[in-house]
Amino acid sequence: MKKKILIPLIIFAVIIIALIIYSASTSSEKALSIFSKAEQGNFEIVVAVTGELRAQRSIEIRAPGELRNRDMRISSVKLLNIVSEGTLVDSGDWVATLDRTEIDLELKNLMDEIELRREAEFIRTQLDTTIQLSQLRNELLNLKFNRDEMEIALEQSQYEPPATIRQAQFNLDKANRAYEQALTNYDLKVEQAKASMTDVKINLDRARRRKTEIEAILQKFEIKAPASGMVIYKRERNGSKRTVGSEINLWDLVVAELPDLSILNSRTFVNEIDISKIKPGQKVRIGVDAFPEKKYSGVVKEVANIGEQLPNTDAKVFEVIISLKDKDEILRPSMTTSNQIVTQEFENVVFIPLETVYTNDSLTYVYRKNGVRQIIVPGEANENYIIVEKGLNPGDELYLSLPSNYELFPFEGLEYIAELKQRKTEKASMDSLRHKKGLEGMNIKPSDNTGNNNKNGERVLRIQRRQQ
Repeated sequence: MKKKILIPLIIFAVIIIALIIYSASTSSEKALSIFSKAEQGNFEIVVAVTGELRAQRSIEIRAPGELRNRDMRISSVKLLNIVSEGTLVDSGDWVATLDRTEIDLELKNLMDEIELRREAEFIRTQLDTTIQLSQLRNELLNLKFNRDEMEIALEQSQYEPPATIRQAQFNLDKANRAYEQALTNYDLKVEQAKASMTDVKINLDRARRRKTEIEAILQKFEIKAPASGMVIYKRERNGSKRTVGSEINLWDLVVAELPDLSILNSRTFVNEIDISKIKPGQKVRIGVDAFPEKKYSGVVKEVANIGEQLPNTDAKVFEVIISLKDKDEILRPSMTTSNQIVTQEFENVVFIPLETVYTNDSLTYVYRKNGVRQIIVPGEANENYIIVEKGLNPGDELYLSLPSNYELFPFEGLEYIAELKQRKTEKASMDSLRHKKGLEGMNIKPSDNTGNNNKNGERVLRIQRRQQ
């Protein structure tokens, strides 16, 4: 009798303990689970990039353009000294000094050439022509005397035999021809001497003129401000600034700039994955790292058509220029900006955190707090949220992490499967078309290991960027 009473009591106790354990585990799960609600409102897709403030217009402070003279035997010149960046200067104020070493050496070599070669050559040619012409004049004088003697001999032979007279006449004609030939030669030698003197004088004058030009260039090695403003260092293509010790190429003589601070741009670079989303005219929210409490508005002004590769990286980027609408006296060129380019805007849509979204084969779904695995039709996404076109209502509560008993959650929303498959097919066709056009770089692959994996191969859909 006692055994019959004891057995039901044991069974009842086991049931009570099981209920207590189940209740405790359920309460524990509910306590550990974190939920998020589907929200309704305006939704933005934003491309966030870092930029740098630059003046839209600026006056260039340049090294002397005469350095490009082809007679100059230098390819670059060093920046010996320069005022601190950000210095306010007036027109005519000193800004920088160029290194004179190479030009001074050029000038010394030229002065040696003038003194030891050109002037000596000029004097030597002058003396040579003087001596040569003097000898020719003496020869002319001797030939003239000889001709006069022949004339006298002819006069004295008038009473001599005819043969003697003919011989005297022959000697006179010969003397006349020699004199005339020597006179012609003298005129030619004079012209030759003039040409020689002209050549050496031209060479000497050219060297002296070049010396004067170099001395004038050296006067310009003290670079002055062409206008009033704030000095900003010139940036090289690799991003470095031209400062003390920098080489200034003769084909880019800009030493520094005087920016017009009334109109500022933010220059940034967008990677090839996002560049297809960026269009001129899109609005931009701008922050400045130096003043985090300040917020500014802007608009995309220019988008480069050709990409480039930044130093020390394999990524291809495209230059984007953003024009600031707001003016603020505290803003300065080279300040770092954080730019949020709004590429798309949606009004009155339902959106949820990306952490709540899972995918399995062609299905996209969420785990609702009411114990349902809800299939959804996803839309566009930004870095943190994704639009839900179908399947959820505002206020629906969703698991932010995979429930422990997710296998027990039944699927709802099976009517959306056909639409999801159709969208997947259309996307594959679009991706194939882009591939044929050489736009493989625009395709986005879901990142791996960003969600919780389980034995059925489910994973969180971590959509950081979606193809437009």
